[in-house]
Amino acid sequence: MSTRVVVVTGSNKGIGLAIVRALCKQFEGDVFLTARDVSRGEEAVQALNTEGLKPMFHQLDIDDLNSIKTAADFFKEKYGGVDVLVNNAAIAFKMADTTPFGIQAEVTVKTNFFSTRNMLTCFSELIKPGGRVVNVSSMVSVRALNQCNPDLQQQFRNENITEEELGDLMQRFIDDAKKGEHKQCGWPDTAYGVSKIGVTVLSMIHARRLSKERPNDGILLNACCPGWVRTDMAGPKAPKSPDEGAITPVYLALLPPGAKEPHGQFVSEKTVQKW
Repeated sequence: MSTRVVVVTGSNKGIGLAIVRALCKQFEGDVFLTARDVSRGEEAVQALNTEGLKPMFHQLDIDDLNSIKTAADFFKEKYGGVDVLVNNAAIAFKMADTTPFGIQAEVTVKTNFFSTRNMLTCFSELIKPGGRVVNVSSMVSVRALNQCNPDLQQQFRNENITEEELGDLMQRFIDDAKKGEHKQCGWPDTAYGVSKIGVTVLSMIHARRLSKERPNDGILLNACCPGWVRTDMAGPKAPKSPDEGAITPVYLALLPPGAKEPHGQFVSEKTVQKW
């Protein structure tokens, strides 16, 4: 039996760090904290060491395809794959940020959607039978979807939407935003919300693909909302602590062997939500 392993992206602080903390206590195997910045990642590992926890560290910048590929090669060589992948890394501009909306849209969707898609592309074949994949999305994706015009809503809810079509829609949002026309074109005024629509729908596409291509492997893949959590990203007024925000992602990461569901769902407070 090879050692089991879990990888959490963007986990040197905030919800990601809390997910690593919880998995160190509950997962039987190696838990990898990853971060873009090696020194910050190693500091986070040391902080957890003082709590008596022993995560491991690997550099991983989801915005850098070479970094993703290097990490994927490492986990394939050392562990023969990955048992649990938590795609947590994401960015959000502050409400008060004066960066033009078109740039906010491009930067946010690039990291939250396209870079997460690159993670899934490079790591999906590494997920071992019985594996779990958790993509951290947000309830903001549901609100943003409901603010889209009916045509966009229909496309995003289409059960036959392809990954390529979804990527085209995400790029269209960026292009419309850069022209200052996103509202006229039926998009909501939230780059973060649209990026997380992408994450939620991408999760459903990948779950369907797993069911079709690896039907006997028992892999479960879901998107989830951790809730509104007090982090650098969400601000100090949020009602949940990072450890409370980690509860649903960790629940999905540790779904018991043989479980058949949830799969391809959007989950909040450990409950499947209507999409």
